[in-house]
Amino acid sequence: MDPKDWNHRELNHKDLNHKEFGNMGERLAEVFLIDLGFKVLHRNYRTKIGEIDLVLKKDNLLVFVEVKTRKTKSYGRGFEAVNFKKQQTLRRVAEQYIAYGKPKQKSSISMRFDVIDVYIQGNNTKINHIENAF
Repeated sequence: MDPKDWNHRELNHKDLNHKEFGNMGERLAEVFLIDLGFKVLHRNYRTKIGEIDLVLKKDNLLVFVEVKTRKTKSYGRGFEAVNFKKQQTLRRVAEQYIAYGKPKQKSSISMRFDVIDVYIQGNNTKINHIENAF
């Protein structure tokens, strides 16, 4: 089901476990980025060393996105969880993604790393997109 069609009852995060809640945030972030003109290349791209939530492309820009979904800011903002160690892991996974030839025109493509915070509080959803986060 497309997140644009979700009603507030379906967004009741109290009925979701941690993984389902995170998946819902990733889908909301994905729709947000599609609306900005990005094309989704991969969801949850996994290697032995880690995972990237979303890999997208727009023109000659390849974007690796880490999505953090929160109910509150009690434990800090989502992007704060993307610490140096997490950034290093994301870079290494992105290097593998490129090395294994996922983008066809490696030499003519630029890349960046974005973080998206998704806050779902009751019936309110807020998306904070941090471009070129690191």
